[in-house]
Amino acid sequence: MSVTAPQIAPAAVADGTAAAPASTAAARPRGRGRRVLGWVFVIMLLIGIALLSMRFVATSPDLSGNLNPESPGPAGAKALAELVRDQGVEIEATRSRAAAAAALRTGGGTLVMTDPLALSDEAATDLVDAADRTVLLSSSARMLRLLGLGEDAPFGFGAAEADGSCTLPEFARVGEIEAQRMFVPADDVEGCFRLASGEDPEAAAVLRGTADGRTVTLVEGAGLLSNDALAERGNAALGLALLAQDERLVWYIPSFADGDRTDADGDTLGDLTPDWVTPVILLLLLAGLAAIWWRGRRFGPLVAESLPVTVRASETMQGRARLTAHAADAPHAGEAIRTGTVHRLAARLALSARASAPEVADAASDRLRVPRTALYDLLAGPPPQSDGELIELARRLAELETAVDDAVRTERNPT
Repeated sequence: MSVTAPQIAPAAVADGTAAAPASTAAARPRGRGRRVLGWVFVIMLLIGIALLSMRFVATSPDLSGNLNPESPGPAGAKALAELVRDQGVEIEATRSRAAAAAALRTGGGTLVMTDPLALSDEAATDLVDAADRTVLLSSSARMLRLLGLGEDAPFGFGAAEADGSCTLPEFARVGEIEAQRMFVPADDVEGCFRLASGEDPEAAAVLRGTADGRTVTLVEGAGLLSNDALAERGNAALGLALLAQDERLVWYIPSFADGDRTDADGDTLGDLTPDWVTPVILLLLLAGLAAIWWRGRRFGPLVAESLPVTVRASETMQGRARLTAHAADAPHAGEAIRTGTVHRLAARLALSARASAPEVADAASDRLRVPRTALYDLLAGPPPQSDGELIELARRLAELETAVDDAVRTERNPT
């Protein structure tokens, strides 16, 4: 048995004659137009990507938020500034290194600042030299080197408990803190807040150095003196011990706008990359465009053709049977057998092709003079759960079809 796909008949015109089939030549200009539009889209996409990449400019991070005495945010230090003011200390906040140096020369006091990333080594050293007392609230390897305070602890301790055991009296009543960064002080530098566990007796969280009558104190205070960490352990007492020792504070808030580093001081991205990177990128771009052009010319527009196709019904039936047997799906196989039986019985009983299983069961019951309940269970009952139940269901359905065939044949050929 074979099933042949129907052929598309030509359309009839008004005078009854058949119109000639439409030629594919009319579709070619339309396909060519789509191809041109596709190329335009690809070119515009590449131009857009190039323009977008040119707008990617490295923006400088904001340094004013970390330990800023005017910032109430979690990383700010407004709470610490208010505590220091309550001790009668005057705080002058400035965002210019020149203004900070002028304020220190005229009114004196303590210079407080975080790590001045935007300042060159010379500018940072000049600013520290302008004050008799300097407190660095954040640390860096560069400032440790410039000020000669020491170096980072070799084991990189983090979030370690440290006590204030040292010879400096202002730290005697601070208690324990949870230090975020530990240092190894230089020979002439005092280290305070050493590890309570004693793992490294030389590591300290606070460094105090003295040279030419000037003192410099350094601590990693981002996790100790900020607004969200000030109330923990002895952090508030540590902040007062650092900043409440003078009558006046000049708090310098560094920013990249105040920095003295220029673009010529640092290497650009082109300077850091090898010389062959740019030619390789251009070569890859040209190769991509060539590949797009090659593949785009190779594939033409789609052409719809009507071709006769012959499909054997037995192949589909056998394929589905093999899949069902391989999956050992007895319920699905039973449902398929029942569906086929219902369709065949509906045709033999002169019912609609869409007749349901209960309708077929009613008609078969009238023909065979058997109870409807038995036929309901046979045609629409629960599916089989094992191979044995499936075989029994198939046997009973075959017997039902045979009985219906005999009954219909008897009615058509009365004796």
